[in-house]
Amino acid sequence: MGIIFTKLWRLFNHQEHKVIIVGLDNAGKTTILYQFSMNEVVHTSPTIGSNVEEIVVNNTHFLMWDIGGQESLRSSWNTYYTNTEFVIVVVDSTDRERISVTREELYRMLAHEDLKKAGLLIFANKQDVKDCMTVAEISQSLQLTSVKDHQWHIQACCALTGEGLCQGLEWMMSRLRVR
Repeated sequence: MGIIFTKLWRLFNHQEHKVIIVGLDNAGKTTILYQFSMNEVVHTSPTIGSNVEEIVVNNTHFLMWDIGGQESLRSSWNTYYTNTEFVIVVVDSTDRERISVTREELYRMLAHEDLKKAGLLIFANKQDVKDCMTVAEISQSLQLTSVKDHQWHIQACCALTGEGLCQGLEWMMSRLRVR
């Protein structure tokens, strides 16, 4: 009887899981959001403020907030942190000059009290571009092995084709099952 109740509960329990998508400007955050929601590439312009979409995967609801990444907007990221279960950091794999800025922003976020229990998914975007940084290079540049207080995963992807995005969502789903 308990197994049946559990399955019914999961079927009708539409709990939303809050996800914030952050990264520097032009990393591909909005393109990824709309790949998730519409499964197509949408022409985007720089996000001022945020975009939000509900993504449903296997009856699991994710409320995804895509937050603008321009330097002037990054100081307001923390207004979105409350009740966040996952942080998706989108890295432009071609932007070698600003990977240290991404690292600084990442560690500033991870130190915030409201993100103490959040899982961390890093999308190494633009893997289709010649001479881009590999996942290993990005992991090393971001010093991910020193992240001990958060479950994390780095995933190679291409926002334009959608390649790698499902694997990232699958990782998030697997973290929900662990809890």
